[in-house]
Amino acid sequence: MPPRSPQAICHDLVRRSIDLQRLYRHAAAACEPGLRMVLGENAHTLGVLIADLQRANDSMLQQRGSWRGTVHRHVAGCLVRTAARRDHAWIRVLAHHESALLQAFERAIAVVPAESARVLHRQLPRLRGIHLDMHNLVGSARY
Repeated sequence: MPPRSPQAICHDLVRRSIDLQRLYRHAAAACEPGLRMVLGENAHTLGVLIADLQRANDSMLQQRGSWRGTVHRHVAGCLVRTAARRDHAWIRVLAHHESALLQAFERAIAVVPAESARVLHRQLPRLRGIHLDMHNLVGSARY
């Protein structure tokens, strides 16, 4: 299989980021007010990240995520409704997807040319901030 272009890789990262942003919004609507605020801030941070990636790559404004993201959001919503501690279940789902997005960014940085890698690398502090939020919430959700 031929290597993918940096723009295609960035396009996929934008779609995955949109998927995660929508998952955060979906979870925030179902959670208690304090957690809703944290999840809303993370969704906003992802929105800024998405806008920065789109500007840096002169790509068309991508408004939709992937069909997989839509399926994941609906499946997660159904599974969380069956959980005894719904807020904790949302935290775990979001932490899993956030970690996967961070890993996708790190893998992309390793394979794209230096200029594209710099653009992606500038987004890592935002993603790591979200990762830290979710890691702390997962730790507190165990009890």
